Amino acid sequence: MTRTILITGSSSGIGRATAKLFHEQGWNVIATMRSPEKETELTALENVLVTRLDVQDSASITSAVGAGLERFGRIDVLLNNAGYGAFGPLEAVPMEKARRQFDVNVMGLLETTKAVLPHLRVSGGGTVINISSIGGKVTFPLGTLYHGTKFAVEGLSEALHYELATIGVNVKLVEPGIVDTDFAGRSFDFTNDDSLTEYQEFVNTFLTAQAQLAVGGDKPEVVAETVYRAATDETDRLRYPAGPYATELLAQRAATDDATFIGGIKAQFGL
Repeated sequence: MTRTILITGSSSGIGRATAKLFHEQGWNVIATMRSPEKETELTALENVLVTRLDVQDSASITSAVGAGLERFGRIDVLLNNAGYGAFGPLEAVPMEKARRQFDVNVMGLLETTKAVLPHLRVSGGGTVINISSIGGKVTFPLGTLYHGTKFAVEGLSEALHYELATIGVNVKLVEPGIVDTDFAGRSFDFTNDDSLTEYQEFVNTFLTAQAQLAVGGDKPEVVAETVYRAATDETDRLRYPAGPYATELLAQRAATDDATFIGGIKAQFGL
């Protein structure tokens, strides 16, 4: 029996790489994105359904899940991948942007999961994989909103791990490090206010260091391979660091006290 995965945020980066990998492995793929009319590569693949899903649009979530079930008859794995990062001094960020950050990365993930769970429950099992980040276990400067959402994803996933086990559903977290995607471009939403002069030296130092750190990240395919392993290893393991950088940093965080680790992050950013 051919298994089916539904992926949010499939238009680029990790989502696209994962859709292609699962297709290569013989899965049915429901590749969702906000603007499917712009997609050409995935639509040409057999057993791939490209359809609209915007995690801030409840109707689109319901429609995408329904379309996937109508096309393939089942969903075995949900990959909650859609997300973005709002960075900047908290004083400078409008509250509507703060709400969007949580709506996309947390509320949209929860609503999509809720839309798929009835099918998984009735079918007797499946897997929910949430893309977290090293940013769900460690923090970087000026990432109050982004890190808040990823810490939330870590906590809600761990709690869901208990309750969904009772219906045969595994919950898993994939934790990428720095990934060579357009996250630093289209998905990196930086807000600043030059009139807040007290923050500007800090902001400029951060932006210089961030540009250097973003170079040479893991390829999205590395994360896709970790997602595939999480989906197919038939264990109840919860967390999967993705790539050597994430593995090393998360191990370092677990073994280090707050003052030492945070001091190291400050030094890395020149603060």
